Amino acid sequence: MIEIVNKTNEDIDMKKCEDILEYLKIKDEIELIVTDSNEMREINRNFRSIDKTTDVLSFPLEKVEGSPLGSIVINIDMAKNNSKKFSHTPSEEFALLFLHGVLHLLGFDHETDDTQMRDKEFEVISALSLPKSLIVRGE
Repeated sequence: MIEIVNKTNEDIDMKKCEDILEYLKIKDEIELIVTDSNEMREINRNFRSIDKTTDVLSFPLEKVEGSPLGSIVINIDMAKNNSKKFSHTPSEEFALLFLHGVLHLLGFDHETDDTQMRDKEFEVISALSLPKSLIVRGE
């Protein structure tokens, strides 16, 4: 289940995000916060000491039976810009960001693992016919 906190005026198509959770067999609640570049910069600065905006952040919670998996924050401004830049729909870009965030909530970390997160992203993207992953296009 996804609890959405949309701090923007944008309509969010959640179908692909729901498909991702179904594919990964995730039943835990996830808080999804949708915000803009200004607030995302503030969040990134406060939690990661990086004074710039970013596209997606994840905040996993300690796994306790019945507790939410964690929170994902998505920057809708960057999602819209990247969808144009990479020639796919805004909902596809949003789904890629959501997938990336979910995998971080599950404990994957592309900065420290040997390609496990990249491989899992590729698996889900292939199964759900999504565009190239954030990790692949960042290489």
